[in-house]
Amino acid sequence: MNQASVGFHCPECVKGTGQKVYTARTLPSAANPVVTTTLVAMNVAVYVLSGLGSGLRGPSLQVRADYGLFGRLQIFPGEFGGVAEGEWYRLVSGGFLHADLLHLGLNMFVLWILGKQLEPAIGRVAFAAVYFASLLAGSLGVMLLDPDQLTVGASGAVYGLFGYAVVAQYVRGINPMQTGLGMIILLNLAFTFLVPGISIGGHVGGLLGGLAAGALHDVLRRKLGAPPEVGVAMIAVLGVAAAVASVLVV
Repeated sequence: MNQASVGFHCPECVKGTGQKVYTARTLPSAANPVVTTTLVAMNVAVYVLSGLGSGLRGPSLQVRADYGLFGRLQIFPGEFGGVAEGEWYRLVSGGFLHADLLHLGLNMFVLWILGKQLEPAIGRVAFAAVYFASLLAGSLGVMLLDPDQLTVGASGAVYGLFGYAVVAQYVRGINPMQTGLGMIILLNLAFTFLVPGISIGGHVGGLLGGLAAGALHDVLRRKLGAPPEVGVAMIAVLGVAAAVASVLVV
């Protein structure tokens, strides 16, 4: 395909124009989703390292107590910890811990599928901003609904990517229900509410964060003509606001 200012054109249609020709294999960003790959690698590495002392069955109780997400919880006798105790890093670190191999595998599979599509479309910096803003929005959801429950997993960030994808399709005139994305989200939400032990706050918070990030980035950029940098900055503000709110409400 030939690269053009509005996408890619058939080589036969623009023959002789001197435009650079790309194939699906040689598209630089599509073939190398660096941020997505890095996030998957980080999650897998954390899982392996945190499970070395327990036969790779997942993070031990000590690791979860040290880095899992909760507002204020007494895990060991006489020992309290949590976001309310000033351990704000838990808002992010909890998103890189997973309960078991199935939990990790499901989240990383969806992250890889969505990341390969979204990262080339919106750029690496914007994709990273969406991911972490959604992660923090999911942490805010946990602080609002389940502050005294130990929560781990990248599900909030992954649900945020779902939310962003919905806005991205809508802005481009695509009906998410017709692409199947809307139905996938509805099924996952039903699973979230019906199956015990799943963080409703983390999933719903992340989804809402992704929807908000999509509105701030894609709507501002495509509907209002704002520069891409403005959208990325607004997503960063969204993430910071979610983090601050998490500390204030717990």
